[in-house]
Amino acid sequence: MCGICGCNEHPVAGERGAAHEHDHADARRVRVEESLLAHNDRQAEVLGQRLRAQSIDAIGLLGGPGSGKTTLLEATLHALGDPHTEAVIEGDCATDRDAQRVAACGARVTQIETGSLCHLDAHLVGHALDKLDLAGVRRLWIENVGNLVCPVPFACGESRRVVLVSTAEGDDKPEKYPAAMAAADLLIVSKLDLLPHVDFDVHRCIESARRIQPGLPVLALSARSGEGMEAWLRWLERGDA
Repeated sequence: MCGICGCNEHPVAGERGAAHEHDHADARRVRVEESLLAHNDRQAEVLGQRLRAQSIDAIGLLGGPGSGKTTLLEATLHALGDPHTEAVIEGDCATDRDAQRVAACGARVTQIETGSLCHLDAHLVGHALDKLDLAGVRRLWIENVGNLVCPVPFACGESRRVVLVSTAEGDDKPEKYPAAMAAADLLIVSKLDLLPHVDFDVHRCIESARRIQPGLPVLALSARSGEGMEAWLRWLERGDA
């Protein structure tokens, strides 16, 4: 029996047709994936309605490992001046280190440890929301697992999605991860303070991203030095960059 699709054909090495085709298995896999995504989209829409009914702006943060998501969140919470009106869902495969960092800023936070799962989804976020006191919260942050592939098709109830690419990662990231760029409401080029020490062309990065999504808003900033943070805070309040 074929170990991939479960059919009863037995390919024999050396015979014509030994490279067994799995078209029917691939079709079934596509149907399952479409069903999972459709189910997630329905759950995400319910979450979005729930948050909008409470006048909560939900922002998803996506980026690779080390792109600066948590550091930006810390700097943002300090800059906003009223972290108690901010709630955060932290997604990581293991540990609650990021949740501890955010909690130290004064925000309400809960951690999702995904184990081997490489992204958050609406189901996980929904359970996490049940652990948060949302009374008086203006904004919910959903920091996804460090990954620019798996989280992209899974909406989590966010109203806006921010994608980070750090100067330490390379300016070719938009070309390598076009789906993430196409799904972004804002691209942040982060860790601008490292620019003198790395080979990163900001203009090339932005142009690549806008070839994928023309007109994509882009901000370049450093959460550590504060450069570009004012424009980021304006985008949070007004939605333009």
